[in-house]
Amino acid sequence: VPLYDWNWDVEKKIETVATKIYGAEYVDYTAQARKDLKKISTLGLEKLPVCIAKTQKSLSDNPTLLGRPKDFIVTVREIEIATGAGFLIPITGNIMRMPGLPAHPASERINIDNEGNIVGLI
Repeated sequence: VPLYDWNWDVEKKIETVATKIYGAEYVDYTAQARKDLKKISTLGLEKLPVCIAKTQKSLSDNPTLLGRPKDFIVTVREIEIATGAGFLIPITGNIMRMPGLPAHPASERINIDNEGNIVGLI
C-alpha cells in the first residue's frame, strides 16, 4: 500500500512523509516554499510525487538531531520541480545538495591495455 495518494495536494504528501516516516510533529513552509506551491498549482503539477531533500545526518532537517528524533518541526525552504524526473523536491533545512553518484565511478573501468590503447570508455 502506498504511503500517500498521488491525487493528494502537495502539502499533504510532504506532511505525510515528514510525520509518518521522519517522526516530525508538523511541517512549516517559508514564504519561498509557499510561492513554489502556488507555482506548482498554476502549472498543474500537483499530482507529481515528492522526494524530500534533507540532511543525511538525521531524519529531521536539523543535522544535530541524531538518531530517531520525535516531535520536531520540518521547515520546507523551497520546492524544486523536476519535471524530467517526474517529481517535486521539497528542500528542507540548510543543506548542500549534490547529484546522486553511482557506487562505482565510471573512471574505475578506464584503463590502458598492453598495446597502449585506452579501454573502458564506453
